[in-house]
Parts: sequence; C-alpha cells; structure tokens
Amino acid sequence: MPKNNRNQEDIENDKEPVSDETEELSGGEGLQKTLEAEKTRAQQYLYNWQRAEADLLNLKKRSEQEKQEAIRYGNSAMVLNLLSVMDDLERALEAAPSGTDDSGWVEGVKLIYKKLQTVMENQGVSPIKAVGENFDPALHEAVMYQEGEENRVLAEVRKGYRLNDRVIRASMVIIGKGLEKDAQIKSPLIPL
Repeated sequence: MPKNNRNQEDIENDKEPVSDETEELSGGEGLQKTLEAEKTRAQQYLYNWQRAEADLLNLKKRSEQEKQEAIRYGNSAMVLNLLSVMDDLERALEAAPSGTDDSGWVEGVKLIYKKLQTVMENQGVSPIKAVGENFDPALHEAVMYQEGEENRVLAEVRKGYRLNDRVIRASMVIIGKGLEKDAQIKSPLIPL
C-alpha cells in the first residue's frame, strides 16, 4: 500500500480536536462568542485595509510631488553652468573701454547678455537682491567685513540667484561690522 493513500482514520486524526470550552458552551452562548470574535477580526481586517489604502494614497501623492519637483528643478545643473556665462558677459561689459558703447561688438555683447537674461527668467531664474539688505545666511555668503552699518550688505562681489523659490547660488557679499567710534576713550594714564 503506497504512503500517499490516506485512510479514514488518518483524515479524522488531522481534524482539529474540539476544545473542552466549545463543548461546554452550548447553543446560543457559543455562537454569540464566536460571532463577537469574528466581528473583532473583521474590524481588524477593515482597519488594516483602510490603513494600507491611506498609505497607498500618500505614496501616490508623494510620488507626484517628487515628479513635479524633478520637472521644476531638473534643469538646475544647466542653469548653474549658464550663470558663470552671465557673470563673464557682465565682466566683459564692465571692462569695455569707455567710449566704445556705440561700437558694434559692445552692442552685440549687450544683446547676447539681455537674451540670456530673458531665457533665464523664462526658466524661473531670478537674481537675489543683496545690496542694502540685512545679511541672511540663507541668501548671502559673507566674504568680507568692512566698516559700515552692522549686519547690512554693503556690496555684492558675485550675484546670487534663485530657481523658482529655491536658492541655487548664494550672493557673495561684503557686510558691515559696525561703525568705529570717532571719539576714542583716553587712557587714565597720561604720559609726561
């Protein structure tokens, strides 16, 4: 006789033994307790399902938000590279010899610079206002202190820019360290 064949005795042995508790509970009382236990299990399953559904919705929202940010800020590396080109064009225009403002090449550089500015603005790039503002470490990078109004930006060494609402390059600035007092305190010891 092969081992795969099961007889009636083996099948009956596989059945769960009936607990003494179930035998003691007769009729409606046993059914009531079983019903309460199943209701509790059903509520737990419902709670777990609702929680899983909420987690899935949150994941979808977060994924959509990350996708929108990737679209919005995906070109930030290219913009950073173009900012150095804008800096170079600004320096070229500042270094143009006086009296050459009417020359063709200076006008050409100005037009290229304006066109690049327009392209950057269309991509959401805007300069950070610095001179005269209070120093803000989120927007400005202090490179030097000079005598002047304390914690106020006195000059801009390099322009800073935002891409939409995010700072992509902080302004390099010179900030005031306060005014030195004209009247110096005299030492009580006066040399003879």
